[in-house]
Amino acid sequence: MTTPTPHASTSGPPVRLRRVLKVPALVLFGLVYMVPLTVFTTYGIVTELTGGRVPMAYAITLVAMAFTARSYARMAMAFPFAGSAYVYAQRSFGPGIGFMAGWSLMLDYLFLPMINYLVIGIYLHAAFPAVPAWVFILATIALVTVLNVIGIVSVARANFVIIGVQALFIVVFVALGVGSMSGGSVDLAAPFTGDGSVDGVNVLFAGAAILCLSFLGFDSISTLSEEAKDAKRSVPRAIMITTVTAGVIFIGLSWLSQVVYPQNDFADVDSAALDVMTAAGGEFLAAFFTAAYIAGATGSALTSQASVSRILYSMGRDGVLPRRIFGRLSARFRTPMYATLVVSAVSLFAIVIDLGLLVEMISFGALIAFSVVNLSVIKHYYIDQKERSSARLLSNLVLPFIGFSLTVWLWTSLSGTTFIVGGIWMLGGLVLLAIVTRGFRTRAPMLDLSEVADVTEADVERSEPERV
Repeated sequence: MTTPTPHASTSGPPVRLRRVLKVPALVLFGLVYMVPLTVFTTYGIVTELTGGRVPMAYAITLVAMAFTARSYARMAMAFPFAGSAYVYAQRSFGPGIGFMAGWSLMLDYLFLPMINYLVIGIYLHAAFPAVPAWVFILATIALVTVLNVIGIVSVARANFVIIGVQALFIVVFVALGVGSMSGGSVDLAAPFTGDGSVDGVNVLFAGAAILCLSFLGFDSISTLSEEAKDAKRSVPRAIMITTVTAGVIFIGLSWLSQVVYPQNDFADVDSAALDVMTAAGGEFLAAFFTAAYIAGATGSALTSQASVSRILYSMGRDGVLPRRIFGRLSARFRTPMYATLVVSAVSLFAIVIDLGLLVEMISFGALIAFSVVNLSVIKHYYIDQKERSSARLLSNLVLPFIGFSLTVWLWTSLSGTTFIVGGIWMLGGLVLLAIVTRGFRTRAPMLDLSEVADVTEADVERSEPERV
């Protein structure tokens, strides 16, 4: 079947995404999406679970995620197009599996903005009890939607401000945390050896499975491949830089936190970070943390909404989703405005949905997508391209298989509730695929990459004033 070229809402030349992003902007996008301060979201839970060994659990998670990030980087070199795991699986295994990979990935992207909006509402309502949480949620959704509709350059510029606020907080926290340790004896190895409340290695693996949520975001960089300059080089580099940088930040912050507050006796395990901040710098640091965390959540909502709107655009452009809604770009802003508005509408469920359910759905979907991308490297390079020399064996078979194995292990460490909810979601995707393919009698629509790759010189020249 023939797939139409991406189009705008009006007649005229094809409207394409702007290729304006360079490595620094892509790295910032990934870091803002991941939120460096997300280390404190599950800090209390993992501290209790691992017996005060959060940094060790993060180190295990970083190793697992590094293999998967490398697979994303490899596939981004082969297919530098918007769509992330959806495109990689589609081109490696066919449109049917590609659709299911994209469907699972939407559990990650579609609901991550909800978590951020929900957290913002909770924290701001706590600070201003007279204002209902839903007011803050609606206001944030409106702000994020406008920025994403205006264009990716506005998102990238906002990222500089948001990451700057978090960086400033981290500097202050490190300074006050180190200063608080000067008054007495400190066991610097305790965050790795534990506090003795829980022993064994299995709890570290369980903690690592939870902490993989902190790394959700490095893959979001690949969704901007059609808006990156020299995507085959810049996107892979940005993916690896973001993953390693985030891992180092998570390990460092969790280590310092447990040195400053070497116990798991929290006033509230869900807000354990406030106990750490108070111990390190008093009420001032606790208030500063709240402000920085809200800024980070806003940035994560901004970038996660940008990512999922581009995945929906890619699937709509293929005809898997209604093309008239999802497969169109705004003629004025050259962004997937309609897909963005749909994401905003779905995000309104943040007003009523349960946070725990959201986390479980995100974990399930993201880890399925990660597994598929690792397998895609083997299928594309080792099987299809037949790059099987001794020099390529490690790169095209061994490393992605290790990444796949580690990801499956994390996936199977999730709770039974996760599999029930995730299974329902995947069944819904299978039903939609059956409708699109008329009961699997026809081939699922597939993206014509020659059309997408055809970026004219005029397109590039129009993008030059918007360099990032």
